[in-house]
Amino acid sequence: MRASLIQIAVDPDESVEARRERAASLVVAQRGSDLVVLPELWPVGAFAYTVFEQEAEPLQGPTHEVMAKAAAEAGVWLHAGSFVERAPDGTLYNTALVFSPDGERSAVYRKIHRFGFDKGEAVMMGAGEELVTVALPETTLGLATCYDLRFPEQFRGLVDAGAETLVVSAGWPERRRAHWTLLAQARAVENQAYVLALGTAGTHADIPQAGHSIVVDPWGEVLAEAGADEEILTVEFDPAKVGVTREQFPALKDRRLGLATPS
Repeated sequence: MRASLIQIAVDPDESVEARRERAASLVVAQRGSDLVVLPELWPVGAFAYTVFEQEAEPLQGPTHEVMAKAAAEAGVWLHAGSFVERAPDGTLYNTALVFSPDGERSAVYRKIHRFGFDKGEAVMMGAGEELVTVALPETTLGLATCYDLRFPEQFRGLVDAGAETLVVSAGWPERRRAHWTLLAQARAVENQAYVLALGTAGTHADIPQAGHSIVVDPWGEVLAEAGADEEILTVEFDPAKVGVTREQFPALKDRRLGLATPS
């Protein structure tokens, strides 16, 4: 399976409309990949709280339209990163979209864990409530966004729901880059799953971004890692390795906590 992670830079001098079209062009250029991923809140910047309200879109707004078209033109599964969604009741959500190779929307994931410690996203946005998986022909994706990476129970829930490849779309700050790498590897090892963790480049709202997107295999080995600048990280991996790993080292079968209790 071939995956391309687009570590796009969020430049405050580039308009949302221009970046949206540029991101679409980058997606289309990945024709030949099976899966393409964009980062968290790339239209506005994950820390650009002051523009969340004015740049919020309905679910089927301009980002949805442009990304659906790009997925179909490229013929790829597209995790279109996330954008600021305005729900019909006015609530804002950090919402990720996944499109099939024919441009049909296959999944919507509203970020469950909001970052900010009683400010920013934590108070401006509603919290998602549902774990989301997406069945591709080669593997089943489990979706998470940025701060979710710090909550292992979410990933265990995704694995229980059938996830074999965990996709983390993020806008992770440079000052905590060591945590980014450590947690991505930990989530891979403890769940015996691939982790595709994609962040943004550049600086937005005066917060330098970590970049350093990373792909980790079920044993915790790093298959590929990006640098700090905008780039496209492309990697080929074997989804069958998840099953082999879980069979050779069946740690998940030895779980005693967090399991459903029979009635």
